[in-house]
Amino acid sequence: MRHVLSALVQNVPGVLSHVAGMLASRGYNIDSLAVGETEVPDLSRMTFVVVGDEHVLEQVRGQLQKIVTVVKVDDISSKEYVERDLMLLKVHAPPDGGRSEVRELVEIFRAKIVDVGAEELMIEISGRENKIVAFVERMRPYGIRELVRTGRIAMVRGGLGKVGKSE
Repeated sequence: MRHVLSALVQNVPGVLSHVAGMLASRGYNIDSLAVGETEVPDLSRMTFVVVGDEHVLEQVRGQLQKIVTVVKVDDISSKEYVERDLMLLKVHAPPDGGRSEVRELVEIFRAKIVDVGAEELMIEISGRENKIVAFVERMRPYGIRELVRTGRIAMVRGGLGKVGKSE
């Protein structure tokens, strides 16, 4: 089972490596990890995607809560939430062969062309993981030159995930 965990952490040097190292040293695989500042300057939010059963989830949550710089850990996959992933992709698209088809797919997937080169296009797309994966598969026949993705970010719907509120 796929679990999305959100951890509020103190915004101090080394917290990312400490958390990731602790999970790796105990054999837990992080499927996705994104970190960014929050509306509170002293706190960052780490969003983890881990795969495993309830036992694995409880072990990961327990290990995270032992870290001094971790303020709060929440399994948001058990709640109503919105998640997004961002990707930049360079695809082979010479003006005389396939560029218009790529542009049509960009439009259909609600993506955006952010750079135009002589022989390639750079495309930005965001959305749920399945949308990103489907877009990548549609771009493969044209020749993907380079691809970079963020980790997934997620937020609980309805304002339930605000900093400082306990559940």
